[in-house]
Amino acid sequence: MSWRDDLPPVEGKLLFDEPLAPFTWFRVGGRADALFLPADMEDLSSFLGALDPEVPLTVLGVGSNVIVRDGGIEGVVIRLAGKAFAEIEIDKEENQVIADAGALDTAVARAAAAGGLAGLEFYAGIPGTIGGALTMNAGCYGAETKDVLVSAWGFDRTGELRSFQAAEMGFSYRRNSLPEGEVIWMQALFQGRPDDPQAVKARMAEITARRETTQPIREKTGGSTFKNPEGTSAWKLVDEAGWRGRLFGGAKFSELHANFMINTGEATAADLEGLGEAVRADVKAKAGVDLHWEIKRIGRPK
Repeated sequence: MSWRDDLPPVEGKLLFDEPLAPFTWFRVGGRADALFLPADMEDLSSFLGALDPEVPLTVLGVGSNVIVRDGGIEGVVIRLAGKAFAEIEIDKEENQVIADAGALDTAVARAAAAGGLAGLEFYAGIPGTIGGALTMNAGCYGAETKDVLVSAWGFDRTGELRSFQAAEMGFSYRRNSLPEGEVIWMQALFQGRPDDPQAVKARMAEITARRETTQPIREKTGGSTFKNPEGTSAWKLVDEAGWRGRLFGGAKFSELHANFMINTGEATAADLEGLGEAVRADVKAKAGVDLHWEIKRIGRPK
């Protein structure tokens, strides 16, 4: 009997051989062996508790910072999306924001501003969800998740609740120190500070305007491709190596921002990953600098 025939019953949706490209911002990638769309947190916890620990497990949010390879993903893919995973609350007495892991970063920034809380404006410039922000210590324009996070909680592989104070998560540049896959984030608590809502919204508007004029946000992209090496910017190295706007299959680095890869419409996941690896090799040869991926690449090659 296949592991597919022995999956736990669910209240949400359980789909087999489901294309994943529509669930990623790059719009590329193969199929999930099984795709689970939980109805709510209880449905997810129950599923995890009954799932065979040998079945591979992958978690997706909105797919903003990921390349799903063309051969698809082995095992079960859990996608956390929808209202059940995107609630945002404002605690005005403590000046705090409580956000579900599936809430968009931009939505959290807007909710904080509407509640008269400052400190989370930078989330207006970050694609993706809070779950991804916790995993990658997402940040921009001088602020990072670790600067505002109080605590977070989620489920481990067995469906048991795990909670962490921010200091326990070992944040550094674009990562935390927890073992990959140890926790599926469900909710986070952030500390804001009181401020005039209009002043907060004005700062957010500046961030949004800056992003729109410097990043190809209307394209099929995945945000920053490479982490910035110490002392320089990844986009400068990509640009100096001659890769701005240069086609590689159906992929290229944006003319607007040379650290943003774009699917021009015909790219495969192999095109995107191949372009990134070609640029890494060229930058290493020309500048002697190792570029490290910020975008996650997951799944099987075709």
